[in-house]
Amino acid sequence: MDEHIVYLSLGSNMGSRAANLKEALSALSPQLDVKKKSRVYETPPWGYAEQEKFLNQVLMAKTYVEPELLLKHLKRLEVALGRKPSFQNGPRSIDIDILFYDDLAIESPALTIPHPRLHERGFVLLPLMDIAPDLLHPVHKKSISELVASCDTGGITPFI
Repeated sequence: MDEHIVYLSLGSNMGSRAANLKEALSALSPQLDVKKKSRVYETPPWGYAEQEKFLNQVLMAKTYVEPELLLKHLKRLEVALGRKPSFQNGPRSIDIDILFYDDLAIESPALTIPHPRLHERGFVLLPLMDIAPDLLHPVHKKSISELVASCDTGGITPFI
């Protein structure tokens, strides 16, 4: 069984946001073995402004699950953790996205890796910078620290 390195982003802006992130983290095993976690950041909403601020965190994990099966697993996990259907960029109790899977570039109807908009999202890049500043984006060929330098990170603060 091959082990793969994956980076995930976790976000929550409904209910007890910090507890939602902790619950999601503890629910990831055994399929994912979390090796690194960023700090938690409070971030303004993205895409749809009329909602509460988010808490966001990024983690690095090892997994034996292939990309499309991992996506299905994470979507089931979101529902099990209380996520209700909403509109794109709308409020949610938990959101778990695959950012990177090894150094693969995948484009299928079900899944795009690396996450297609991560290079423009400060709420993903800043936490990613905590744990992998030199990680190279396999499509844009820039490190996370280079991507952060050209991204708007206004309003994003460490959550204590």
